[in-house]
Amino acid sequence: MKQKGLVRQANHVATFRKFGRKGYSIFQSLHKVVRIGCLSVCYLLFAIPANAERDMMIAGHDTINSMKDIEVEEVVVSAQRAPVAFSQVARIVKIIGKEEIQTAPVQSLQDLLRYALDVDIRQRGGLGVQSDISMRGSSFDQVLILLNGINISDPQTGHHSMNLPVSLDAIDRIEILEGPASRIYGPDAFSGAINIITGTSDKSNLKARLSTGQNGFYDGGLSGTFVSGKISNFVSVDHRSSDGYIKNTDFKLTDAFYEGKLTTKAGDLDWQLGHTDRGFGANSFYTPAFPDQYEHVKTTFASIKLETGNKLHFTPSVYWRRNQDHFELFRYPNLIPSWYTTDNYHLTDVYGINLNSWIASPLGKTAFGTDFRSENILSNVLGLSLVKPLPVPGEEGHFFTKSDSRSNFSLFVEHSVNFQKFAASAGLMANWNSQLEAGWKLFPGADLSYRISNSIKCYLSINTSLRMPTFTDLYYSSPTNIGNPLLLPEKAVEYESGFKYQLKGVEGHFAYFHRDGKNMIDWVKMPNDNVWYAENITKLNTNGLEFSAKINPEKLLDKKVFIQSLNLNCSWLTQNKQSGIYESQYVLDYLKYKINLGISHKVLKNIGINWQISYQERNGTYTYWNGSQYGQNVEYKPFILVDSRLHWNKKGTTLYLEASNLFNKSYFDFGNIPEPGRWLKIGFIQQMNL
Repeated sequence: MKQKGLVRQANHVATFRKFGRKGYSIFQSLHKVVRIGCLSVCYLLFAIPANAERDMMIAGHDTINSMKDIEVEEVVVSAQRAPVAFSQVARIVKIIGKEEIQTAPVQSLQDLLRYALDVDIRQRGGLGVQSDISMRGSSFDQVLILLNGINISDPQTGHHSMNLPVSLDAIDRIEILEGPASRIYGPDAFSGAINIITGTSDKSNLKARLSTGQNGFYDGGLSGTFVSGKISNFVSVDHRSSDGYIKNTDFKLTDAFYEGKLTTKAGDLDWQLGHTDRGFGANSFYTPAFPDQYEHVKTTFASIKLETGNKLHFTPSVYWRRNQDHFELFRYPNLIPSWYTTDNYHLTDVYGINLNSWIASPLGKTAFGTDFRSENILSNVLGLSLVKPLPVPGEEGHFFTKSDSRSNFSLFVEHSVNFQKFAASAGLMANWNSQLEAGWKLFPGADLSYRISNSIKCYLSINTSLRMPTFTDLYYSSPTNIGNPLLLPEKAVEYESGFKYQLKGVEGHFAYFHRDGKNMIDWVKMPNDNVWYAENITKLNTNGLEFSAKINPEKLLDKKVFIQSLNLNCSWLTQNKQSGIYESQYVLDYLKYKINLGISHKVLKNIGINWQISYQERNGTYTYWNGSQYGQNVEYKPFILVDSRLHWNKKGTTLYLEASNLFNKSYFDFGNIPEPGRWLKIGFIQQMNL
């Protein structure tokens, strides 16, 4: 992110919000509560004050003025229910900007997030085919994923939450909020939230990209912004494929995305539509005993959002997301054994409606809102038995035999204040879920910060969170795994404190956090048993330290140098569990040490290199598969990876040569799945204004 020496006003607004949730048939289970709540939100969605004007800058004006004498990023974020200046956020919020995205030696969002502090990306296959994402030692089901502020997390399983319909070139920035945020974003934000924001602009432009490389890799994409009067349209299409780096790791991915914006005196209207279609060889994804697995996933979503209001700000939104998954244990028909009866078919529909409101006064900013989300699944594996089977769309002769639905309703309130060097915010989420008999539950939280000097700020936060079990946790059944429809939601309390610093040419933070988790969902078994069961018996305590430093050598030394930037991230985690005599399968599988060093430097005029060096040491084991049977548990070995991109830029044209895993390191990051070795790619990008 670019910085200014003296910032007196926020001139760029980076939103970080979760919008919208809605349901359909499950509404009947809520009766009057839902009817009244939905009618109220719908009324506010359409009853817009005729002369209202958007005035988001108020959020950061009071806090930024207190930062006159130091360098700050010109960003207003919504790491609270009401927008707040980045400099006053009493939490860790990482922003990955467009320039950093464009020069990174990666071809997918998942590869880019591997460099982020305390973010754990575990890929089954390469280049974003399917990835699990966790933060601060969480599971892959405990991180909220948003696209332009819209919740796109999947209720079937966290394996599908990263099924994004946008290519890396279409992303303008990424905002990462670390730590629990249920009081801000709802139940899915158990350990953090990641918001991906696409590259709309106020000027018409066009970008074309073409790249190719080893293992039959090909990637072609086209994106552009088209502005006409008060309407801005952003379109992105992308297709990439590969023959795979080992047998049955080939893939074909196609993404299409559209976003439109209308700016009026009454407010800003934003709508988006996206679709991704991905088929891939899933070698040993879920078991190495059957290496010829194959998966085909299609995800579609749409949303509409309005930002309006002068003194009282309203942001209502509605959205829909569908994910259809077809999993084949045996890819090749001639190799299917007689005992195998059918593939797995799943279809999830999520409907959401949301309202966020806030008002500024001499006493601070007060925010309040409501959120409704309906989650529904049809499957031949997960759920309760259907009275009448339903046909699987696009799969002639196959039927869904099971289903389930649930609704979640949340109410939010928050108040924040800023007094020169002191800032504080406190809030509360009241949550109700149709699958729980306990009624409404409260989840409070508070964030405090104090500026010690112009360069150093200390902060303290205490937040609670919850996560509902996925449909896989509830219902999955196989000869070796048995789900549990009586699972309770996970709950946690996290305490965090630390320092943020911003000196001449150097900025970063140091933090310590402790999380107490209870009712943690884990797959456990008795010693000498061969069947894993989903249970709530595990209590989990997590402690972590993290440090970050972003260095601009030219500002630090007051002269031109060939190194343009240095980024260092370090994190350490430890966890201990209490689960009695049971053996645990997943809970203690986390990154213990993670160190990332990013170096960007010039070579010649218009030529530069970006290096990313990563060290990872994972706590946990996997059961070794020797090709015919399972053996002993094997510990994950630490590894160092080096990625690099050599790039030439001139007048909107970019040529690059990229190497991932430059030194061809052999390593395992998830079970028995070997990760890709050295992978060379070459690419071309052309940008132009229209």
